[in-house]
Amino acid sequence: MAHHHFTAAERLEISLLKKKGYSNRAIANELGCSHTSIGRELKRNAMEKGYDPRCAKAKARVRRKRSKYQGMWIEERRELRAYVIDKLQQHWTPEEISGRLKEVDIHLSYVSAKGIYKWLYSAWGQGYCHLLPKQRYRPKKRRGKKAGRQMIPNRIGIEERPKAANSREEFGHYETDTVVSPKRHDSTVSLSVLHERRARFTRLRKLPNLKPSVHAKTLQHVCRDLVRKTITYDNGIENRDHEKVAEALNIDTFFCNPYHSWEKGSVENTIGRIRRFIPKKANLAEYTDDDIARIEHWLNHTPRKCLRYKTPYEIMTENNLLVFVSSDS
Repeated sequence: MAHHHFTAAERLEISLLKKKGYSNRAIANELGCSHTSIGRELKRNAMEKGYDPRCAKAKARVRRKRSKYQGMWIEERRELRAYVIDKLQQHWTPEEISGRLKEVDIHLSYVSAKGIYKWLYSAWGQGYCHLLPKQRYRPKKRRGKKAGRQMIPNRIGIEERPKAANSREEFGHYETDTVVSPKRHDSTVSLSVLHERRARFTRLRKLPNLKPSVHAKTLQHVCRDLVRKTITYDNGIENRDHEKVAEALNIDTFFCNPYHSWEKGSVENTIGRIRRFIPKKANLAEYTDDDIARIEHWLNHTPRKCLRYKTPYEIMTENNLLVFVSSDS
């Protein structure tokens, strides 16, 4: 059923039927709408003495006007506007900016993430929409991704993974994936992504190719100073030497089901964040190790809503999850 605002005639009908003792469901049947819409209209726009159609229309008009005015909340506050723009230029999301305002930078006026998006999508904020993760000027529905297709010998399914890993109750449970260069570049250079499920801490390393031995050695290297318990893989052929990694690091390894990338959603989400700096069409060979290190630093030093607006690095250090800090960490 298409959404629409109640007209003056419909509000008058609601008032008359309500006075006659009709239930919300009966009124909805008469108007051809949902009974929840009737209930919401009565709750929002009724007065103390009851539901008056003229007063209801006035209240609805004021509410809509205030809603459209929300973009001006930022525009009329210079200090808040400068703060929002500065953080957007640092590649913070509206959720991270809003959370920081609420939890840390409380000396500034507060604005919700929704309010920031409304400002960005308004005439005043259009010039900054390119700083958003997806660089969109209007909201757009998300689409799913496809997972790997290779079968792995001696693999243990994700259904065997400890419950503490699934529920994020404890630290040390990692997910890994790889980002590859498009075929049109004729490049074998890839990116290895290791992500901790609870702390959201991430390690990134360039790979010259996706040979299993290369990926296995890389994982052993990046995990050497981390408190680790499990690693969850997809079914890419680069993960064929998972048993060598498990033996070297003394951990358990698990695998998603084929074509079920959502089963390791944490690392998939992280790759989405990385795409802000490395687009899908980019050739990874054109990115230096310093470029990758800067992206890793941003991932680990940007506040996250799921961490109550602390950074992943702060969570790791507070919980002693770094065994030692190496020179290239």
